Amino acid sequence: MKSLTAGNLEDCLLDQVDLRRQWISQIVEEVQKVIHHLTAEISTRDIRFQAVPYSDTYNGNIKVLAPSQFLITVPLKGLAGYREAEEQRWRYYTLRGARLPCPLRDPEGLQQWLAVGQFTKSLWQWHEADVNIEGDIVPAKVLQVFRKLVENAIGTCHLSGKVSMLANCPAVCVAVEASSRQVEVELVPAVEIPTVWSKKAQWPPCLKRWPSPERVECTKSFGFTLLAGSSYHWQLSFLKAEQVLLEQLDEDGGCRRKCFQVMRQMKEDVWCPGKRPVITSHHLQTVLFWTCEKYPHLKDWQVFRKAFLRLVRKLHKCVSQRFLKHYFVRKSNLLQHASSCELDAVAQKLAFFLKDPQISLA
Repeated sequence: MKSLTAGNLEDCLLDQVDLRRQWISQIVEEVQKVIHHLTAEISTRDIRFQAVPYSDTYNGNIKVLAPSQFLITVPLKGLAGYREAEEQRWRYYTLRGARLPCPLRDPEGLQQWLAVGQFTKSLWQWHEADVNIEGDIVPAKVLQVFRKLVENAIGTCHLSGKVSMLANCPAVCVAVEASSRQVEVELVPAVEIPTVWSKKAQWPPCLKRWPSPERVECTKSFGFTLLAGSSYHWQLSFLKAEQVLLEQLDEDGGCRRKCFQVMRQMKEDVWCPGKRPVITSHHLQTVLFWTCEKYPHLKDWQVFRKAFLRLVRKLHKCVSQRFLKHYFVRKSNLLQHASSCELDAVAQKLAFFLKDPQISLA
């Protein structure tokens, strides 16, 4: 172990980060080839599901939550001209179509209903009973259709030795055998809403120094995405908007990205390793955004050691309090459903590190 103040520590850490980047890039390359093949077959069977595009560079459909845990969005086709719902109505249906005596609960935080009537153009298939109940496109029913398509496509594409369905998973999850490890992939049907910003995302709430007003407008221009991840409600996602913020982190020459990369490395190696970590790269990214907003000036991001420890202290506070606000939808706690025991274990490791900040170079 070497102290954070060691003269060559930063270079050694960045070497580790670069090795991780190369290694993850290789895994992403292998996984995306398989998923592109699989979803291309699915798109020929059901026009509503598009193939996940293949990219030689950055693929916006793939989110690496951890080295063995990917989230991949599968674009849905045939829904255009999105409009926010103007009036509230009660829902009394079950997933089987039966009537309930009391209405379903309203969506909370990052959730929302989605009615086919909210689109000015829609394929007739979105009105079919396999996905639609009383005018609503129901994510659980979309997942039912999609899960069956994935199961069939694995056989049709002769991928049984490479891909397997994961049991006891409410979402559509598959295990992909990469050359260096097995990767658990959650495949999420997604409705992309380009150019429109969700009313639930009251961001920024007031004038902030970070990001700049120009960067805010650019970020909002990428819109948002609705993910089929729960029974009745769709989940709001801002993957493209978040990527815009990440890409423009250090225009002023600061070390924000460097701090984030090293924190992610430490999280994966020491603080929260494992196949399904309670803290993912998305949590770290959110901590980074909040810290950038609180410390918007270049002077706060010029000394690596000081900036890095500030970021770790923020992470420790969030994990200890089991509370991390979503950066765009600030009423939503990203740690609300996380395991308390696992969070406490991470908090303990972070506290130990902060008492004597050392980073392993092994």
